[in-house]
Amino acid sequence: MEWRVWPGEWYLDAGALLIALALDLALRELPSNLHPVVWMGKLVSLLERVGPSAESKAAALAWGGLMAVFVPVLAGGLAWLAANGLRELGPVPYLVGVAALLSTTFAVKGLAQAAKTVQDAMGEGSMGEARYELRSLVSRDANSLDQSMASAAAIESVAENTTDSYIAPWLAFALLGLPGAFAFRAVNTLDSMIGYRGRYEYLGKASARLDDAMNLIPARVSAAMMLAAGALCRLPAGRGWRWALTGRRLTASPNAGWTIGAMSGLLGVALEKSGHYRIGEGLGEPGPRHIGASIRVAYAVAAVGIPVAVGVLTLRGLATG
Repeated sequence: MEWRVWPGEWYLDAGALLIALALDLALRELPSNLHPVVWMGKLVSLLERVGPSAESKAAALAWGGLMAVFVPVLAGGLAWLAANGLRELGPVPYLVGVAALLSTTFAVKGLAQAAKTVQDAMGEGSMGEARYELRSLVSRDANSLDQSMASAAAIESVAENTTDSYIAPWLAFALLGLPGAFAFRAVNTLDSMIGYRGRYEYLGKASARLDDAMNLIPARVSAAMMLAAGALCRLPAGRGWRWALTGRRLTASPNAGWTIGAMSGLLGVALEKSGHYRIGEGLGEPGPRHIGASIRVAYAVAAVGIPVAVGVLTLRGLATG
């Protein structure tokens, strides 16, 4: 058996990416007991339980650093073994198997559906349900949010997650194959579970910093794609660009403000997280219809992102012979 850094030829990976997108758009998510990202989450929870007490700051910081290395390396390593094994079976098993595995590392339809559920609940006048459904999109407490603030939260999540949910995993796959996509998703899972201040201040610090570093380029690429997508949707890309430049300085994250600012300018609404930032000062207040508009932009970002990822795959193929 020949072990390869990139098990599949670039054109096989390009085909796998397109099939994976079709699977994501056409099928439901795998059951939780079969989903690799759920397994990653269970591993993170296990490592958290067996690790040192959070009261020991130095020990928690060290353990968190080990987690930030171990979980992505394990996820990427297993994906590398799977990809190599599939390639030994032939081009068709590789194409189908990698597509199926890759589809678990990103979510285009899932992101849109989560936001649409919030929009629909608001449209039916059920703010209680809308706040409840927001839990799948944001970590903030939604219980006191009015319609405008809840709409802003949903739109911000759609904007920011164009990076995390699909553009970044696609770019990781294009550059590093299936192991890259799985390693990225592992880092993102770590950040979403323990990358918070307070209880996880020290345990999650390494994961949060690693996630920020890995998204430095994808977030800016996503913002550029969002502006291109906005232009395709006949939205004011110039205003989006101005607010992307402003928004990047207003968020604690070095990455989130780029796409949130771009979305704010494209839709012409102010996006605020109370006590943290307000992007789009002077623009209108968001409502349910703007959630729908953000979903359309997000789908357009995916439409722009796929050919870019295929282009990166092509360049990788040329570079590696």
